[in-house]
Amino acid sequence: MTIIWFGLILMCLLFYVALDGYDLGIGIAILLERDSRRRSQMRELVTVAWDGNESWLVLLGVALWAGFPLAFGTILPHAYLPLIVMLFALIVRGVTVEVASQRSPAPAPGWEKAFAVASLIAALAQGVAASTLAARLAVTGGAYNGSAFGALSWYSVLTALAVACGYLALGYAYIKWKATGEPRATAGRRGAVAALVAAVLAATCLGAVNATAAPLNLDDPTRLVGFAGLMAFAIAGAGMAMVTLRPASRLDALPTSGLVTAAVATVLAVVVARYPVLVPPGLTIGDAVSPGSTMEFLAVGVGLNVPLILTWNWYSHYAFRGKQVSPPERPGIPLGAANDH
Repeated sequence: MTIIWFGLILMCLLFYVALDGYDLGIGIAILLERDSRRRSQMRELVTVAWDGNESWLVLLGVALWAGFPLAFGTILPHAYLPLIVMLFALIVRGVTVEVASQRSPAPAPGWEKAFAVASLIAALAQGVAASTLAARLAVTGGAYNGSAFGALSWYSVLTALAVACGYLALGYAYIKWKATGEPRATAGRRGAVAALVAAVLAATCLGAVNATAAPLNLDDPTRLVGFAGLMAFAIAGAGMAMVTLRPASRLDALPTSGLVTAAVATVLAVVVARYPVLVPPGLTIGDAVSPGSTMEFLAVGVGLNVPLILTWNWYSHYAFRGKQVSPPERPGIPLGAANDH
């Protein structure tokens, strides 16, 4: 049951990165777009599914709290500052994207800018929070007793930039998949640059992690083979994304698939190199897990929600499948209101 629950938490994390990652990336991309019509078109790509995407973050928090309370109680106080900033930014995103959408097709530059800035702040805060897993946490009697600013370090800055650039690349990849004409071509060009920068930053994070409190454990040959195999998948996914992001490539779904593959493989590679340590320096999954009876009871409640969220994610994206039709192609229809099936 311990392994199953850990797998559930990992699944929630990966689904969140893949799904909410692209709409956070689109929000960041809006900051770099000067054309108001394109900004509105980009924003409408987020409107149709953002709430379902963020459901995985809620489930992730609940699963970690219920399944590994000691880890939850240790990580949370260390990362209070970035997590609070992230939650406020996500609230601002939710409000502004809905208000701006209600005002379409009329311009709403103030709401759009607030949505874009909140997207960038949320992405950076998530990167800082993620760096907690590489920090040495001061724990006394099973409780964190370190500084409220403990999550801030040189490594947290590096991870924040890597996460933000990764989301930006994923956002541009999604825009290329859904857009047509010049917006598609622009997203492809900018996305290739963002993907390259994100790959360099991710590689730097992996290279620098051995200088933190949570170095990669690759002494065992099995771990080394697993880590190397997963990193090969990550490199292949990133390479495929950068090649197919070029405007000349007509394989518009592959950049998103490649970047998701790279992100998933990288996270799994780190898990392989760290397992069973959950919180550095030595809090393992076995040390932090809830009692077996509690796990079985919670598995029923949480497990019933997973198919519901998956179904909603599938349906929301299926209903708005195909290319987004822009106003010049279909006059009189608001931005993002129609899809070419």
